Amino acid sequence: MKSILLTLFVALTVFGADAQDLKLPALSPTARISQDFSTSAIDIVYSRPSMRGRRIFGDLVAYGQVWRTGANAATKVKFGEDVTVGGQEIKAGEYALYTIPGQGSWEVILNKGTSNWGSSGYSKAEDVARFRIKTKYVDDLVHSFTINISHITFNACKIDLSWEHTMVSIPVKANNEERLNTAIDKAINNPSIPYFQAANYYFETKQQTDKAWEYVNKAIEQNPKAFYMQYLKARIAQKMGKREEAIAAAEKSIELAKGSAYEDDYRRQNMKIIRALR
Repeated sequence: MKSILLTLFVALTVFGADAQDLKLPALSPTARISQDFSTSAIDIVYSRPSMRGRRIFGDLVAYGQVWRTGANAATKVKFGEDVTVGGQEIKAGEYALYTIPGQGSWEVILNKGTSNWGSSGYSKAEDVARFRIKTKYVDDLVHSFTINISHITFNACKIDLSWEHTMVSIPVKANNEERLNTAIDKAINNPSIPYFQAANYYFETKQQTDKAWEYVNKAIEQNPKAFYMQYLKARIAQKMGKREEAIAAAEKSIELAKGSAYEDDYRRQNMKIIRALR
């Protein structure tokens, strides 16, 4: 035993300096996601273990126990603004993401322990949110644990956790409606009036179609040759039941797009509106 320890000591002494410069591939490499969302961003840092022939859920990752949701250090999620996650209100800031996998559903946990090494140091007293999400079976085998941000809209998205044949989609909603409506009203009174952006926002979020209609017409007054504005006008008019206005705007959009790099795309999209109304 002493000879083994001595050999190890000598090896570390001789090769220690070189080992400090040695860079080897990580079995669970670190991944970073930064996704613009609402008026800020969601940033995620996590490690990605791979299956490597192992059975994952119910074996490598035990059911009913707190999991670091990845490997190595605790997975960290940073929200740039106040959001609702899994139906629970979360203040802007960085949190450790833990889960408790189960058959059919997982418990998802946001916790203050961002400096924890995995689940070591986890304390339920530091939880800021805990909720349950049903699992989904995915046909394609996911070899490396993957976190993705999908289904992004003006005020909602999903954080997808995938590994093996299992996916959990965590719903996130930005509490931005009142704040953005106030910002739009304020911006409309400035010299550079963002009529088109405001019209598109109100139309896509299905909030105030009358304002979307008012603002898209004002935008076109300022830029009558903008084929993309005419297309938005056609969509808004279609939604409002303004048949003649929708067809006229769609036809105008096709005409204005001629010769541009987007001619084919806008012809195809506008023709869908025209065919639907005739």
